Amino acid sequence: MQLRLGTQVEAVPRRVTVPRTLDDLLAEAEERIERHAPEAACAAMEAGALLIDIRSADNRAHDGIVPGSLHIPRTVLEWRLAPGGEWRNPFVGGLDEQLILICDHGYSTILAAATLVDLGYARAGDVVGGFEAWRAAGLPTGAAPRRERGPDELAGMAPPDL
Repeated sequence: MQLRLGTQVEAVPRRVTVPRTLDDLLAEAEERIERHAPEAACAAMEAGALLIDIRSADNRAHDGIVPGSLHIPRTVLEWRLAPGGEWRNPFVGGLDEQLILICDHGYSTILAAATLVDLGYARAGDVVGGFEAWRAAGLPTGAAPRRERGPDELAGMAPPDL
């Protein structure tokens, strides 16, 4: 037992894990999500899928955005999509909505989309190659909106980009 400030606290045993490679983690995650070529992701958007841009504000300002996408930075993604969560983005639909994530190069979205599947979004996926592949395919892009968050506004709560 450990003593902390005069109280007894039971030590919690640590779970022993076997290290896995990043490639292993990505392969496992890929099996659980829908991966979309940029053209297929664009078509899915036109059919009603929600494209969520998880890139940083700096990368969006530098490289541009996909019009109609919803910006939710990777750092707050799970909190903005948690079903019933108090910090949930009001522009995200229900668990049956098709969500397609886009990042810079199409890697961080693999793990992020798998986490969304764990939250209950069975139709979560990503754009293979990310924004770089989207732009190279000649799909619609635009300048990032020049919008500053208010002092009490949380990141990832704004409406979709126009």
